[in-house]
Amino acid sequence: MLDHRSTPITGIDAHAHVFSQALTLAGERRYTPGYDATLADYLTHLHANGLSHGVLVQPSFLGTDNRYLLAALQQAPAQLRGVVVVAPDIGRDALQAMARQGVVGVRLNLVGRALPDFAAHGWKVFFAQIAELGWHVELHREVDDLPHLVRQLIPFGIKLVIDHFGRPDARLGVDQPAFVELLELGLSGHLWLKVSGIYRLAGTPVQNLAFARQAMPLLQQSFGLRRLVWGSDWPHTQHETSIHYASVVEQRQTLGCSQQVEQALLIDTPSRLFGFHRP
Repeated sequence: MLDHRSTPITGIDAHAHVFSQALTLAGERRYTPGYDATLADYLTHLHANGLSHGVLVQPSFLGTDNRYLLAALQQAPAQLRGVVVVAPDIGRDALQAMARQGVVGVRLNLVGRALPDFAAHGWKVFFAQIAELGWHVELHREVDDLPHLVRQLIPFGIKLVIDHFGRPDARLGVDQPAFVELLELGLSGHLWLKVSGIYRLAGTPVQNLAFARQAMPLLQQSFGLRRLVWGSDWPHTQHETSIHYASVVEQRQTLGCSQQVEQALLIDTPSRLFGFHRP
């Protein structure tokens, strides 16, 4: 048991993954890991960078088998929360059991997949259960499709969290129509956004960072500080050779955020969104 219940919150990493290459992987996957990303390694990175708590997100290549993630949560329940991937026909009892283990949301990783019909009865039942639990739904999809998906999901009354800046194409700038539309939807008060995965924004490293710097003040105006969180995206799958934990921390520090913004990104907003209790 690695838990330290008296640990004060010095910073929350809102997006990371743990896994072992020995696990059974999903048949349909875009990536196959060749290494282990252990909880011990992750906690070491947190502490080395002045952070105390984290949110573990089920990686897509493990499908709906969340056992490794749930086992990690049990090792440090006060310091960790979880976001799982489940089938929409999962039973209420299974969801409630996960909630007791520290799960606070479900991820819909729709990258490379056909868009679902959220008007279908099964999805309506599923989202009703998510709303009842007070969980959030995390959306991962390129920005062109996000406004359409968000408009479908808002009527369900669930908290919606957008992954990785909304996955815009940094080469198209902050004026690209779908990103502007996402900013407009951010004004609705229904959305949160993860300031994470800058290296996943389709441009060169210079273009990606320039986009993130230009986007930050726009995101603050649209979403507000109460709806933005930061995540490392450790262990940076598909970018492991060029991206490291310290480098994403450095990227965050070069975004020009004030101390007030850093406090909101790292402590205040993720504490509320993910249910961390501050001593």
